[in-house]
Amino acid sequence: MPSIQAAVVREKSGPFHIETIELDDPRDDEVLVKIHGTGVCHTDLVVRDQYFPTPLPAVLGHEGAGVVVKVGAKVTKVAPGDHVVLTYASCGMCANCQKGLFGYCPDLYGRNFTGARPDGSSPCCTKSGERVSGYFFAQSSFGDHALASQRNVVKIRNDVPIEMMGPLGCGIQTGAGAVINALKPGAGSSIAVFGAGSVGLAAVMAAKVVGCTTIVVVDLNEKRLTLARELGATHTINGGTQDIAKEIASVTGDGVQFALECTGLPKVVRQAVDSLRLTGICGVIGVSPLGTEFSLDMNAVLFGRTVRGIIEGDSIPDIFIPQLVELWKQGRFPFDKLIKFYPLSELNKAVEDSERGDVLKAIVTP
Repeated sequence: MPSIQAAVVREKSGPFHIETIELDDPRDDEVLVKIHGTGVCHTDLVVRDQYFPTPLPAVLGHEGAGVVVKVGAKVTKVAPGDHVVLTYASCGMCANCQKGLFGYCPDLYGRNFTGARPDGSSPCCTKSGERVSGYFFAQSSFGDHALASQRNVVKIRNDVPIEMMGPLGCGIQTGAGAVINALKPGAGSSIAVFGAGSVGLAAVMAAKVVGCTTIVVVDLNEKRLTLARELGATHTINGGTQDIAKEIASVTGDGVQFALECTGLPKVVRQAVDSLRLTGICGVIGVSPLGTEFSLDMNAVLFGRTVRGIIEGDSIPDIFIPQLVELWKQGRFPFDKLIKFYPLSELNKAVEDSERGDVLKAIVTP
């Protein structure tokens, strides 16, 4: 059982503490990864704040990337020395997983948010034997090593900066996949993205990749709107100073064909749906506390509009994450423009900067 350094959150909304943690050796279907970088995602923070009740104390982190150190006896997917991105977990056996709809696995919550393996065990404990939730998204990658399952490691090419690739496992995959895999806008189509955080801006880059010719971005932060234009937005709207419905109508005439809600705010869901033309489709990917509700005009939906939730960008990670790496290599998906690096010891500062909106995608490096 190796000792690792990891960031532990011990109380609701509390700080992260760097501690020495005992980590199990890999089981037959598990992979030990030396972490080179882990993205800080909004979902880490809502779990810290117990919107989703992962048991504390916990090692969070679910956008890890690194190099395989050791594999279990039955692992055939990767070998020591492989460069990998860690992504979300699913069972692989249910009807949805069998169709490649891994984000809609009925056990998605159990395998990603309980902090434990499917059998209820955690691979982490303190030196005194205190149990620590150490299987968050089947990785708990806010540390110098992480234990993952064979199913949620994705092998990537070894000639890209591995410390930068972790966010492809969740946030960047979610925004880009919501466009490319879920909404599937055709070339020449129109889309409005509500929220210019890292997820929303990944969606903007993806919309440009697939050929959307009208890309509207709505946010309250002028710096983010400026960056959105650099990344492919054709129009930007400051929701705090401009009339969103009026501005979108002036751009499109009859509304956008696609809208994507990335904020998790009920009023923004309504704005996104109201921005649609007839037969338009709105994807909802923002995370809210359990039990949050939103309201819509029934007649607006009745006249051919669609509202659907999207988890993890409808991604098949083993296919989609390497595709995003290739797009980045070609300069067509410059998600590196969102990133700022911090040492793991400054995770709390990375979180503060993220919550203030000073940084779009923080990555912590052990």
